Amino acid sequence: MPAIGHWQRWRLLLDIWIAARFLPFRIRGKSFSEILRLAENGNQGDVPHLPVPDIARFVRKAVRNPILMRDRRCLRAGLVGYEYLRRAGYRPQLHFAVDEVSIGSPRISAHCWVSIDGEEVINNRMDGQVTIYVHPSQTGATEGQ
Repeated sequence: MPAIGHWQRWRLLLDIWIAARFLPFRIRGKSFSEILRLAENGNQGDVPHLPVPDIARFVRKAVRNPILMRDRRCLRAGLVGYEYLRRAGYRPQLHFAVDEVSIGSPRISAHCWVSIDGEEVINNRMDGQVTIYVHPSQTGATEGQ
Protein backbone atom coordinates (compact mmCIF):
# COMPACT_ATOMS: atom_id res chain seq x y z
CA MET A 1 0.00 0.00 0.00
CA PRO A 2 1.58 3.31 -1.01
CA ALA A 3 1.93 5.86 1.74
CA ILE A 4 -0.34 8.86 1.50
CA GLY A 5 0.75 12.36 2.24
CA HIS A 6 -0.20 14.55 5.16
CA TRP A 7 -2.33 16.79 2.93
CA GLN A 8 -4.25 13.74 1.63
CA ARG A 9 -5.17 12.79 5.22
CA TRP A 10 -6.39 16.34 5.85
CA ARG A 11 -8.35 16.27 2.60
CA LEU A 12 -10.05 13.01 3.60
CA LEU A 13 -10.87 14.39 7.05
CA LEU A 14 -12.35 17.49 5.41
CA ASP A 15 -14.38 15.36 2.96
CA ILE A 16 -15.75 13.27 5.82
CA TRP A 17 -16.53 16.39 7.88
CA ILE A 18 -18.43 17.95 4.96
CA ALA A 19 -20.32 14.69 4.33
CA ALA A 20 -21.34 14.56 8.00
CA ARG A 21 -22.53 18.18 7.99
CA PHE A 22 -24.62 17.80 4.84
CA LEU A 23 -26.05 14.37 5.71
CA PRO A 24 -29.18 15.74 7.45
CA PHE A 25 -30.09 17.63 4.27
CA ARG A 26 -29.30 14.65 2.02
CA ILE A 27 -31.57 12.26 3.96
CA ARG A 28 -34.42 14.62 4.83
CA GLY A 29 -37.71 13.21 3.55
CA LYS A 30 -36.10 10.05 2.17
CA SER A 31 -37.30 6.51 2.76
CA PHE A 32 -35.08 3.96 4.48
CA SER A 33 -34.17 2.32 1.16
CA GLU A 34 -33.31 5.71 -0.38
CA ILE A 35 -31.07 6.51 2.60
CA LEU A 36 -29.26 3.20 2.17
CA ARG A 37 -28.73 3.96 -1.52
CA LEU A 38 -27.15 7.29 -0.51
CA ALA A 39 -24.70 5.34 1.68
CA GLU A 40 -23.51 3.63 -1.50
CA ASN A 41 -22.35 7.03 -2.80
CA GLY A 42 -18.96 7.17 -4.54
CA ASN A 43 -16.84 4.40 -5.98
CA GLN A 44 -14.66 1.87 -4.28
CA GLY A 45 -11.09 3.13 -4.25
CA ASP A 46 -11.90 6.81 -4.76
CA VAL A 47 -10.57 7.67 -1.29
CA PRO A 48 -7.18 6.67 0.16
CA HIS A 49 -6.99 3.15 1.60
CA LEU A 50 -6.15 4.14 5.16
CA PRO A 51 -6.30 1.68 8.05
CA VAL A 52 -9.80 1.23 9.49
CA PRO A 53 -8.92 2.89 12.85
CA ASP A 54 -7.81 6.05 11.02
CA ILE A 55 -11.05 6.32 9.05
CA ALA A 56 -13.08 5.57 12.20
CA ARG A 57 -11.21 8.33 14.07
CA PHE A 58 -11.93 10.80 11.25
CA VAL A 59 -15.63 9.89 11.39
CA ARG A 60 -15.76 10.33 15.19
CA LYS A 61 -14.16 13.78 14.82
CA ALA A 62 -16.59 14.76 12.07
CA VAL A 63 -19.77 13.81 13.95
CA ARG A 64 -19.01 15.28 17.34
CA ASN A 65 -20.82 18.45 18.41
CA PRO A 66 -23.64 18.24 15.85
CA ILE A 67 -26.09 21.06 15.36
CA LEU A 68 -28.62 18.89 13.52
CA MET A 69 -29.39 15.23 14.28
CA ARG A 70 -28.21 15.56 17.91
CA ASP A 71 -30.35 12.62 18.95
CA ARG A 72 -29.29 10.53 15.93
CA ARG A 73 -25.52 10.78 16.15
CA CYS A 74 -25.11 7.02 15.70
CA LEU A 75 -27.04 7.19 12.41
CA ARG A 76 -24.84 10.01 11.14
CA ALA A 77 -21.63 8.19 12.16
CA GLY A 78 -22.92 4.91 10.78
CA LEU A 79 -23.92 6.24 7.37
CA VAL A 80 -20.82 8.39 6.88
CA GLY A 81 -18.49 5.71 8.26
CA TYR A 82 -20.03 2.99 6.13
CA GLU A 83 -19.72 5.14 2.99
CA TYR A 84 -16.07 6.09 3.51
CA LEU A 85 -14.95 2.62 4.62
CA ARG A 86 -16.58 1.17 1.50
CA ARG A 87 -15.02 3.83 -0.71
CA ALA A 88 -11.61 3.04 0.86
CA GLY A 89 -11.98 -0.55 -0.34
CA TYR A 90 -13.34 -2.32 2.76
CA ARG A 91 -16.56 -4.37 2.95
CA PRO A 92 -18.39 -2.85 5.91
CA GLN A 93 -21.80 -3.84 7.18
CA LEU A 94 -24.26 -1.29 8.50
CA HIS A 95 -26.35 -2.64 11.41
CA PHE A 96 -29.68 -1.29 12.66
CA ALA A 97 -31.27 -2.33 15.96
CA VAL A 98 -34.10 -1.28 18.25
CA ASP A 99 -34.49 -1.46 22.01
CA GLU A 100 -37.07 -4.15 22.79
CA VAL A 101 -38.42 -2.15 25.71
CA SER A 102 -39.22 0.84 23.49
CA ILE A 103 -41.30 -1.16 20.99
CA GLY A 104 -44.90 -0.07 21.35
CA SER A 105 -43.97 3.22 23.01
CA PRO A 106 -44.53 6.58 21.32
CA ARG A 107 -40.80 6.94 20.64
CA ILE A 108 -38.80 3.88 19.61
CA SER A 109 -35.17 3.78 20.70
CA ALA A 110 -32.93 2.70 17.83
CA HIS A 111 -29.20 2.34 17.25
CA CYS A 112 -26.82 1.94 14.32
CA TRP A 113 -23.21 0.73 14.03
CA VAL A 114 -20.71 -0.41 11.41
CA SER A 115 -18.72 -3.64 11.44
CA ILE A 116 -16.08 -5.26 9.26
CA ASP A 117 -15.62 -9.03 9.45
CA GLY A 118 -17.84 -9.12 12.56
CA GLU A 119 -15.77 -6.53 14.46
CA GLU A 120 -17.52 -3.31 15.45
CA VAL A 121 -15.48 -0.41 14.04
CA ILE A 122 -17.82 2.61 14.28
CA ASN A 123 -20.16 2.73 17.27
CA ASN A 124 -20.78 -0.41 19.29
CA ARG A 125 -23.76 -2.67 19.61
CA MET A 126 -25.77 -1.75 22.70
CA ASP A 127 -27.10 -4.22 25.24
CA GLY A 128 -30.85 -4.80 25.06
CA GLN A 129 -30.97 -4.01 21.35
CA VAL A 130 -32.46 -6.39 18.79
CA THR A 131 -30.93 -6.26 15.31
CA ILE A 132 -33.61 -5.59 12.72
CA TYR A 133 -31.50 -5.13 9.59
CA VAL A 134 -27.91 -5.54 8.39
CA HIS A 135 -26.96 -3.71 5.20
CA PRO A 136 -24.02 -5.43 3.45
CA SER A 137 -21.54 -3.51 1.34
CA GLN A 138 -22.41 -3.67 -2.34
CA THR A 139 -18.78 -3.19 -3.37
CA GLY A 140 -15.33 -3.39 -1.88
CA ALA A 141 -12.67 -6.02 -2.11
CA THR A 142 -10.37 -5.65 0.87
CA GLU A 143 -11.31 -7.54 4.00
CA GLY A 144 -10.14 -6.76 7.49
CA GLN A 145 -8.01 -3.93 8.71
